[in-house]
Amino acid sequence: MSPVKDFEVAIVGGGIAGLTLAIALNSRSIPVTLYEQAASFGEIGAGVSFSPNAVQAMKVCHQGIYEAFETVCTKNLWPSKEKVWFDYVDAYSDVMSNGVLKTAFTISNSLGQNGLHRAHFLDEAVKLIPKQLARFGKRLQNITEDGNGRLVMHFDDGTVAETDAIIGCDGIKSQVRQAIVGPNHPSARPVYTHKYAYRGLIPMEDACAAVGEERAQNACIYMGHDKHILTFPVNHGKTLNLVAFRTTSEDWPDAQRLTRSGQLDELLHEFKDYEPAVIKLLKLLDQKLNVWAIFDLGYPVPTFYKGRICISGDAAHATSPHHGAGAGFCIEDSAMLAELLADEQVKSRHELEAVFATYDAERRPRAQWLVESSRWIGDCYELRAEGIGNDFTKIEAEIRERNAIIADINIEQMCARAKDELRKRLSVPCER
Repeated sequence: MSPVKDFEVAIVGGGIAGLTLAIALNSRSIPVTLYEQAASFGEIGAGVSFSPNAVQAMKVCHQGIYEAFETVCTKNLWPSKEKVWFDYVDAYSDVMSNGVLKTAFTISNSLGQNGLHRAHFLDEAVKLIPKQLARFGKRLQNITEDGNGRLVMHFDDGTVAETDAIIGCDGIKSQVRQAIVGPNHPSARPVYTHKYAYRGLIPMEDACAAVGEERAQNACIYMGHDKHILTFPVNHGKTLNLVAFRTTSEDWPDAQRLTRSGQLDELLHEFKDYEPAVIKLLKLLDQKLNVWAIFDLGYPVPTFYKGRICISGDAAHATSPHHGAGAGFCIEDSAMLAELLADEQVKSRHELEAVFATYDAERRPRAQWLVESSRWIGDCYELRAEGIGNDFTKIEAEIRERNAIIADINIEQMCARAKDELRKRLSVPCER
């Protein structure tokens, strides 16, 4: 158990980043309160997957987080594809004799695909945190400091709350990020990647009839020019999660609203050159669809912290989803922050700036690499990456190299290295 801490931590935001951090801090006896603007814990979005690094980070945070993941995740349904991350398919290829589109290449890892619904994951994880640690209906407006060095959070319901440290886990539109970099800094607001996505769910039985059991019951990406489709089973194999991405030169009409209403006919027109079996699959979607703009923090933040305020998760490094690693990197952040704050040399608020400086130095390069790499790999899926095009050998090599950077890391060693750096910082005055 951690020594008694003479400081309090406030977490702003109750998504995956905020909730996993709150669980990790509470389990280490670090005083923490979580402030969430909604009426309950929740996540924007639907299906999500985790790679091996994320599972390591879950276990560092709290074993119960990993158990929550295992409870709700759905793996590939075929035992022979247990370790497959995705089968990658040329959407224009000929159908084989068994009626299945030919696989261009397959990417595997030690974990394999593991689709789940974000909300289901949070519903399980929330059981690990005492209810009294959460405050709902709290939308942050701004942060000030009182005369005694305490940070004061001002909420739009007119209430205030004092704390010693603030960790912003408030997502891609983060108010805490604006408090750190300033409202006019380019990184204060997200950037449109000029990709959007249609999302939908299809009963597994119907999906199997459209594209065959092998494609429907196991994770697959259908690669095409300026577009791609990914599918993987969820709901313990009862449902197929489908996301269809499209690249456009046009701007998104409203940066404040990241979704718009769409129609199935619109989707079918955009993917009309895909192989007929895939079109048959798309026709199983609802007539009315949500279209999601893919924004990220394409303009990197210069720092993850300022004084005793820092940002984590999407607030710090929101990424496009093409690596399937954004949520996992949020949990990596939580693991490192929890380990640093629990260090025996961190006793009062006077050590907190050194904690956040260490976190910034250790996490920012890796996290911002992911944002850039995810954009690139999304273009690879769409046969439009410069110097790569539709060369599937090169596409496979790019994916393997970049996935290794994501997954082939020892999270415990990462945190131990950060703690060593923290102790060095605490032995000399903080530079910031």
